[in-house]
Amino acid sequence: QVHVVESGGGSVEAGGSLRLSCEFSGLTLSDYKMGWFRQAPGKEREGISCIMRSGRLTYKDSVRGRFTISRDDAERTVYLEMNNLKPEDTAIYYCAAGRTGGQWWLLGEEDYDYWGQGAQVTVSS
Repeated sequence: QVHVVESGGGSVEAGGSLRLSCEFSGLTLSDYKMGWFRQAPGKEREGISCIMRSGRLTYKDSVRGRFTISRDDAERTVYLEMNNLKPEDTAIYYCAAGRTGGQWWLLGEEDYDYWGQGAQVTVSS
């Protein structure tokens, strides 16, 4: 049985930083692509970053240069380092693991099998 524990959300002022973590158990993380998604109030959930098993990665344009995705397969953990946060980054953030690569660079939700419970990130101006 797969368990996912997501942590690291919180409230910061604009320009601040946060790091989100997702620890997985019950699976071999190196077999999966890892993604981060977010859902802002009143909006649909969107993909913001993905890192493949090979280490190839991609970002949504609005976070590129400010957010960094990384993975530690030995620790079964994926991270999202968020710097220079903006009020428009306010959302619930979700991590996800997917066995199938698919069109991973499009940051779609398909092909993800396991999801974190979500972490609230609030950025004040």
